[in-house]
Amino acid sequence: MQNNREFWEALDELADNSEIVIDRPKGTAHPKYPDFIYRVDYGYLKDTASMDGAGIDVWVGSGEKKIDAIMCIIDLMKKDSEIKILIGCTEEEKQTIYQTHNETKYMKGILIRR
Repeated sequence: MQNNREFWEALDELADNSEIVIDRPKGTAHPKYPDFIYRVDYGYLKDTASMDGAGIDVWVGSGEKKIDAIMCIIDLMKKDSEIKILIGCTEEEKQTIYQTHNETKYMKGILIRR
């Protein structure tokens, strides 16, 4: 289990040393899919890289600003996978995020709690 602790500590270090950019605030529509409304603040860690070439995605909740979970997702439309870091999310927000990544047959995700 040492590796588990070190994984979460590495995520903490990454987030602590990166600016969080919320480019899709709660209540706004997705730029490509206007029927999709973000129910939790969504953004990325500035100056990081993910599988899609953009910054590492983050969901930022209304709780204490600590990393408490990640979502591992597979997107069948884009044929890719990513992790999304959850920062300060309440249990309700975690469930909302989980449901968001499992609403369609094209995207599936698992929630991994710290």
